[in-house]
Amino acid sequence: MLPHNFLVDSHCHLDFPDYAGNLDAVVARARSAGVGVCVSIGTELARFPGVKAVAEKFPHVWCTVGVHPHEAEKELLDDEAALLAEAVHPKVVGIGETGLDYYYEHAPRQQQRSNFRSHISAGRKSGLPVIVHTRDADDDTIEILRDEMGKGAFTGLIHCFTGTQRLADAALEMGLYISVSGIATFKNSTALRDVIKTVPLERLLVETDAPYLAPVPHRGKTNEPAFVVHTANMLAELKAVSPGELAAATTENFFRLFSKVQRPDA
Repeated sequence: MLPHNFLVDSHCHLDFPDYAGNLDAVVARARSAGVGVCVSIGTELARFPGVKAVAEKFPHVWCTVGVHPHEAEKELLDDEAALLAEAVHPKVVGIGETGLDYYYEHAPRQQQRSNFRSHISAGRKSGLPVIVHTRDADDDTIEILRDEMGKGAFTGLIHCFTGTQRLADAALEMGLYISVSGIATFKNSTALRDVIKTVPLERLLVETDAPYLAPVPHRGKTNEPAFVVHTANMLAELKAVSPGELAAATTENFFRLFSKVQRPDA
């Protein structure tokens, strides 16, 4: 039985091999922890059938289709067509993750930028939100988002936000949302928490990015959607609201942004 103010894990990777043979238990633990919806994120078109299969198996798991910036060289898109073809599936509720990662640079920057624009075009044409991954690439991320927004409005979020105040302000100005992961619970994330304090409650979402980035007190372990509760509790304290108020706000924000997702029954 879900609580009235249930939480949503807006970004996880349930198709990853970390959960092989254990996925039923992981999904059950999430629901027991009060997590009513999970969105399993696509990172490669070649692996998308597995992402889709997980979403089809569980009523309260949805998915997105996209090419992670790390994979941009391996899966360079000519345009948005391949993404739009998958976006019609009833369980596909977002485009991405996409964006720019200049920290690891596993793919050439120009190819990352090209794929980013193709994803935004798919988001604009499908009406689905764009899930943006950005690391050490604030300037180019802001430039591309503003340029593309000038071509026609689209919706989306900065996932696993670890950026600067400037990035947060720019994203909010463009109408985007900001999603907070377990990184914000880490002891050395004071500067990040200071930025998150400035984000209006009505523009925040919570996520795990599981199996990565387990929040305190599970840091170093395999992350899973149930652990989003710890990030939400930290965020409630940071925003000076009750855990119930935080859950209600972030969940409403999620359904406003991910309008294709059906609300779960209790």
